[in-house]
Amino acid sequence: MTKQKSNFKFFFSAVAFLMTAVSAMAQGNGSAGITEATQMVTSYFDPATKLIYALGAVIGLIGGVKVYSKFSSGDPDTSKTAASWFGACIFLIVSATILRSFFL
Repeated sequence: MTKQKSNFKFFFSAVAFLMTAVSAMAQGNGSAGITEATQMVTSYFDPATKLIYALGAVIGLIGGVKVYSKFSSGDPDTSKTAASWFGACIFLIVSATILRSFFL
């Protein structure tokens, strides 16, 4: 029984030593990795902002066509529809600009 206990002690101490050595090696280049990840994420903001602007333009065109068709048909709900589509486009543009300025 005592030999078995000493084997367990040896095994657990070896595992603890190995985990300590591995964690010490993993801490060597953490700052460089975080800096690289930050640069990678910030490099996506310009294309993403342009994509959101293009999406806002497409949504604006679709909204303009819908408002025109409602106006042409004499629907009394035209102003509400125009305000909602215009608000959606403004929200997209403003949110993209704010997010870009907040994170960069």
